[in-house]
Amino acid sequence: MIGYSLLYLPCVSDELIDEVRRAAQNAVDATKERVGDRLDFSETSLDAIEEMLAEAAPFVAELPPERVDALVEQLGSYVLEVGRREFGGRYLWHPGRDAPVLVVGEPDFRVALLTWDKVRGRLGGDEADNIPFLYGGFASAARKAGKGVDALFV
Repeated sequence: MIGYSLLYLPCVSDELIDEVRRAAQNAVDATKERVGDRLDFSETSLDAIEEMLAEAAPFVAELPPERVDALVEQLGSYVLEVGRREFGGRYLWHPGRDAPVLVVGEPDFRVALLTWDKVRGRLGGDEADNIPFLYGGFASAARKAGKGVDALFV
């Protein structure tokens, strides 16, 4: 977690909301044969995301870069959508990371979640980029945050 001001992030259109939701649903549809109904947009479903990323990591070098990007976008969007369904919030675009960010708790506080970098790292084999751990930190902060908190989980 990094304390981080999100003031410079622009408000976004409904198009970004639709794209994140579409990519998240594509993740569910694309992995149904592998994980069945485990991707139900619950926090516990993130264990299945972690398992799939760990299994794919040894083979990622064989994939074309555009396929890796698609996996990152789909699985990263799925994690964001888990957060939005649990905590509400809105999606903004983080220009420095070229990725969507979920911001919850406004106007009292802001706890934000960026996922694409972690998904890419985990897909690359970095076990420290554990998706349930990232989400757990975000969720805990979102549940406990008080007035004036401004935190970004990346």
